[in-house]
Amino acid sequence: MRHALVPFVVLLALVLNACTQETQTTAPAPQPVGDMHETMTWVIDPAADVIWGSAGFVLTESGEQDLAPATEEAWAKVRHSAAVVAESGNLLLMPHLLPQGDESAPVDAWIEFSHAMTRFGQEAIAAVDAKDAEALFAVGGQLYNVCRACHQVYARPEDASP
Repeated sequence: MRHALVPFVVLLALVLNACTQETQTTAPAPQPVGDMHETMTWVIDPAADVIWGSAGFVLTESGEQDLAPATEEAWAKVRHSAAVVAESGNLLLMPHLLPQGDESAPVDAWIEFSHAMTRFGQEAIAAVDAKDAEALFAVGGQLYNVCRACHQVYARPEDASP
């Protein structure tokens, strides 16, 4: 009876080995396009600005102007920007964008800020889907706080926004 199990055990070992090898394959290497400053300038800042410019209100000479999207097209634009912000949190985890060798700017904090950007981007998408201008305003504030906190730790003086 034990000899009858040998082919089964060998086959099982081969299958498990193949499964292990399959899960250990490496992901394709990213092909960076821009450095951190360019990524912020070209991708993240414009998307965040759309969110911040679409929530709350401003006071003008003629009265209060609501910034909330008023059309389906405007809501779609904010949703697109929220998705860019959410995915940008993942983008910031790419090896070429991680902080390198600076003990005053640890990688673990960078990872937390990046994850928070993804989370608040997702919350902004949910606010847009619900067409909830108040929730969009609130999550925009949370996103702003994460961005400012990250910039205080990681932004080089020449990269700091006014």
